[in-house]
Amino acid sequence: MQKTSFWKAGHTPTLLSSFFYFDLSFMVWVILGPLAVQISADVGLTPAQKGLVVATPLLAGALLRMVMGVLVDALQPKKAGVIGQIIVMAGLVWAWLGDLHSYHALLAFGIILGVAGAAFAVALPLASRWYPPEHQGMALGIAGAGNSGTALAALFAPTLAIHFGWQNVFGLCLIPLSVAFVVYLVFAKDAPNAPPAKSLVAYLQVLKDKDAWWFMFFYSVTFGGFSGLASSLTIYFNGQYGLSPVTAGYFTAACVFAGSMVRPIGGRLADRIGGIRTLSLMYMLAAIFLLIASIGLPSPIMAALVFVLAMLSLGTGNGAVFQLVPQRFRKEIGVMTGLVGMAGGIGGFYLASSLGYSKQLTGTYQAGLILFAALAIVALIGLSTVKKRWRTTWGSAAMTNAKI
Repeated sequence: MQKTSFWKAGHTPTLLSSFFYFDLSFMVWVILGPLAVQISADVGLTPAQKGLVVATPLLAGALLRMVMGVLVDALQPKKAGVIGQIIVMAGLVWAWLGDLHSYHALLAFGIILGVAGAAFAVALPLASRWYPPEHQGMALGIAGAGNSGTALAALFAPTLAIHFGWQNVFGLCLIPLSVAFVVYLVFAKDAPNAPPAKSLVAYLQVLKDKDAWWFMFFYSVTFGGFSGLASSLTIYFNGQYGLSPVTAGYFTAACVFAGSMVRPIGGRLADRIGGIRTLSLMYMLAAIFLLIASIGLPSPIMAALVFVLAMLSLGTGNGAVFQLVPQRFRKEIGVMTGLVGMAGGIGGFYLASSLGYSKQLTGTYQAGLILFAALAIVALIGLSTVKKRWRTTWGSAAMTNAKI
């Protein structure tokens, strides 16, 4: 069977507008991480409180991804995305003009930012439904490269906070978000072959399938590691090496940019050699680099290099997971994106909060990094136990053109 070229197989305007929407949503989703050093100095947060403030949007985003996944299939992805963007922009207006100078106000704002993290459950199905199985890795890799928005936050937020004040950064975020909203309204289109809406009970039926739980666990490690580090590395470089918030933000941006830009490469690699093989290698590499980082390297340059390598592994793994998910759950891709994305956000919440508690209880970040490296090893073992069954059932050549 002859394959159609990628750029002729789907709808490029929808793919690119999905990326743009996802990119800027992720920028504001993790915005508290790059600003945490300056916010903490102003509000007076303990290391544990600081870790929980930057982790709260990750947990809220995780839980709201399930809600958004249901909305995607009930209302279609485009309409669900419009609703989400309006809520996020309204929340930024409140944060910009209101009083955030308390720990509990920051936690409340973090919950609102979770809606931006839920964009994952909109952008990926919006793009995925336009593309055939053999191009799912590439399509979802491009749409999912919106993870790079986390690099934008780390790159610009600390500097803007110095010049305009950290609270005014939330108002400045409204400018690019408004542009993305207009682009989304004009260019994004729902695929004509979308599955019909189901009841909430029908969605929950997918949880009876053990493969759904495996994918949730696998993504909780790859995306959890990526998002948790994206939210925490500015705090890490400031606390571990005494870098200024701006310099720590630059170091974080380099690490996050590496992890987000390789997501399409991870999807493409999975299309070529199989998602299982790609993901297995990435878990092994991520565990190695996180363990190396945990020893507390002597210079920030060395630490940044190791974290870049860890993020490259995790980002490639993100692309590989979402090369596999549409093959197994094509008809349930909306709710599965929500479920798997939810698990990824929970993994990020765990990592970001555990690093804060590790610092407060032990004086270092070592325990938090070691425990997450151990999770990557457990995921590698889990993947090795299911790969034979996957390759001989839904991933067999008789069932799909894609490499599993």
